[in-house]
Amino acid sequence: MKINATEIRPGNILEWDKGLWKVAKIQHTQPGKGGAYMQVEMKNLMDGRKTNERFRSAETVEKVRLDTRDFQFLFAEGDMLTFMDKDSYEQISMPKDLLGEASDFLQDGMDVVMELYEEKPISVQLPDQIEAVIAETEAVVKGQTASSSYKPAILENGVRVMVPPFINAGTKIVVDTYEREYLRRAD
Repeated sequence: MKINATEIRPGNILEWDKGLWKVAKIQHTQPGKGGAYMQVEMKNLMDGRKTNERFRSAETVEKVRLDTRDFQFLFAEGDMLTFMDKDSYEQISMPKDLLGEASDFLQDGMDVVMELYEEKPISVQLPDQIEAVIAETEAVVKGQTASSSYKPAILENGVRVMVPPFINAGTKIVVDTYEREYLRRAD
């Protein structure tokens, strides 16, 4: 499906330069002289290369429609992750680096949405938020209780996040999986 360059959004998959690229960031620029353009940061889904490309506003690009299916994360073995199709119970393994840093938040039995292109897995969407338990955090220093001060904490999965001073080790919190930041205390 052809779309105008001004319609490109983060998360779109574009067919460009003989490959599939996932849009990471966009910036629409209208210089005082010359035509407007979109500055697009993209990552190649096949080999992981990153590029910045400039598309003129009048240019069109090919937006790829991916099939999405519900999968369940089963286990990690070395650098490979194994998922199960929730409908057919078929298992698929894929490299951990295809998920990037989001793979740190995978939990056994987690429901995910897998994006497939011509029946080949391209990427995995995790839930936007997950619950995690604080493994360790620093003690609050007296006098550093201003509302804007956060302290570092390490989750059970090894991810480091900044949390408010009232959060202690063993507390269950809700974390944004893509921004890697504390949202609130879990219920």
